[in-house]
Amino acid sequence: MGRMRFDNFKMERLAMKVYAYTGCSTCAKALAYLKSTRRSFELLPIREKPPTKAELRTMLKIYQGNVHKLFNTSGKDYREGRLGERLSGMDPEEALDLLASNGNLVKRPFVLAGNTGVVGFRLEEWKDKGLRPLPKV
Repeated sequence: MGRMRFDNFKMERLAMKVYAYTGCSTCAKALAYLKSTRRSFELLPIREKPPTKAELRTMLKIYQGNVHKLFNTSGKDYREGRLGERLSGMDPEEALDLLASNGNLVKRPFVLAGNTGVVGFRLEEWKDKGLRPLPKV
């Protein structure tokens, strides 16, 4: 699978925001799926421009306060920061500060669409959240 390029996607302001990383195969699969749904979205480079603290707070609500779900637990920064050991005793605001300051820590893709959102790419979860193909017109 080739590397995706951010300039191949529309970058105008749209209702759906997708934070992704060009070197992430899961992101590439999610973006291919999104393109197949014919939905418009704004693609943002997660490492250079992580989700805002407000966006992270929204996602935290979607995941019922489970801050662990927002972390990229397989990433180098997560391991080097020993976050696996530290996260359970960390204040949620401190965890959101970490995520907002380092896009490598955020589970990707990170998608916000209206009042719903999803992290990672599990197709059934995406469909359950309403991220299905639009009907052909």
